[in-house]
Amino acid sequence: MTATLPEWIPFPEAYEDPAELDRPRQPVPHALRRWEDPRPWVAWLICAALTIAAGFTRFWGLGFPNKKIFDEAYYPVEGQELLRFGYEDNRGYTFIVHPPLGKWLIGWSSDLFGNGLQDAFGWRVAPAFFGSLSVLLMFWIARRLFRSNLFGAIAGGLMVVEGMSLVLARTAILDVFLQFFVLAAFGALVYDRDQMRARLARLIEDGADLSQGVPSLGPRPWRLLAGVLFGLACATKWTALSFFVLFWLLSLLWDRGAYKAAGVTRRFRATVRRSWLPSLGSLGIVPIATYLFCYTGWFVGENGWNRHWADSHGTVGHLHVLGMSIPLWWGWVPGPIRSLGQYTYEAYTFHESLSSPHAYGSGPWSWLVLGRPVDFYYNGNGHDCGASACSREVLLIGTPLLWWAFVPMLLWLAWHYISTRDWRAAAVWVAFLAGWGVWFQDLKRTKFLFYMAPLIPFLIFGLTLALGVLLGPGLRRSAEQVGVKRRRWGIAGVSVYLGLVVVDFAWMWSILTGTVTSYDVWHAHMWLPSWV
Repeated sequence: MTATLPEWIPFPEAYEDPAELDRPRQPVPHALRRWEDPRPWVAWLICAALTIAAGFTRFWGLGFPNKKIFDEAYYPVEGQELLRFGYEDNRGYTFIVHPPLGKWLIGWSSDLFGNGLQDAFGWRVAPAFFGSLSVLLMFWIARRLFRSNLFGAIAGGLMVVEGMSLVLARTAILDVFLQFFVLAAFGALVYDRDQMRARLARLIEDGADLSQGVPSLGPRPWRLLAGVLFGLACATKWTALSFFVLFWLLSLLWDRGAYKAAGVTRRFRATVRRSWLPSLGSLGIVPIATYLFCYTGWFVGENGWNRHWADSHGTVGHLHVLGMSIPLWWGWVPGPIRSLGQYTYEAYTFHESLSSPHAYGSGPWSWLVLGRPVDFYYNGNGHDCGASACSREVLLIGTPLLWWAFVPMLLWLAWHYISTRDWRAAAVWVAFLAGWGVWFQDLKRTKFLFYMAPLIPFLIFGLTLALGVLLGPGLRRSAEQVGVKRRRWGIAGVSVYLGLVVVDFAWMWSILTGTVTSYDVWHAHMWLPSWV
């Protein structure tokens, strides 16, 4: 007997037909089965341990050096301007080329925990806080991706000892916020994926025939949250846009895969009706509204850059892309939003034409092998290390033994997806295209290694997946399938690699945090000539 379902079910998991209560439950396809953690208390213990580790590494000695380093010359100052005026007042600059959210966070941080621009600790608290939260997100998202507390702990632990994320979390620039919001948005989509499949599974258990169509599955709050987070990411740095677009498409493909697993025959129609069209609100309108909300101070103020541009320009503009001039009839758009659009376009063209040489600039082909790290701070004039020459440096660089595993991992991941169709491998590669491949569109532009920041968590997810395959099945399953010896070799290999990464991180600690060392010790850290 096929259950008759209403067209709209607020929460299918709560739907019960009294006439069907005694009917046996129908089998659910494996791809739709919900994961229930048999030991949730273990997850909270791991979360507590990661919180302590992340907090210590991100906040220890946070106030050193007590002066602006690298691009801190801009963002703490602009954060204070936002607190005073609601917009950057552009003193000393032609115009501001990044959205305001990250600078708002730095400004609030310096006001709450420091004395404005007099205390470096204050303006670095917000980056350290969000950097610590990223570690916790890594655990909870990886736990859901791999259905394992162990691999959630591995992913979170690798994030703790990832050198570049550590330096960014201890420096008041924008990239650590971008990393957090992109990661959080992806996590919300993963949770939405699980929730949507659980609702389909409940319908199948209740005997619903979904072959000809899918009823509305009710609200999708996780996808709505993802839309808000993508808006916040774009309001931090516009480079979030590539992640936003590709993850939106990826989530729709996840929905289509769920409909296929549920036995839907007209999957394209179901995807358009139940996924594509509703997503225009949660992943279309909501991110744009969130982004515009972050510019409230600019809208309310009267003297922000280009604030009244629309008052003296027509309603027909031209967008220049790939040598083409595309007319834009946007008279229906309110004047302040047209002004912001022009401001954004000017900032875009600024970035695209930024090709002046920089001592620490590098091309994307060198990033995965740490070809050119960025010197945030160096002082070689001290004599308080017990040697004739001392050094203190904050070098933006990833933990080498972690990063040098990324290239072979990506190659293996491509083969793994082709041979198994593992959706997690595809997600990592989509993130890789959004966070690395996109930078090849304009090789003349000046770029830096830290542009990889939002991609780092996904590379760690991919490496965690590879370590999981290396580890092999559990001992009970391995005794039946591949043998206890295989499992033990897997445990040994994973343990040795993780141990080496931790030791490498400990070795790099001094040049990641500005700890004073002798010049000889500092020089011993410079494994490649390009690191100097």
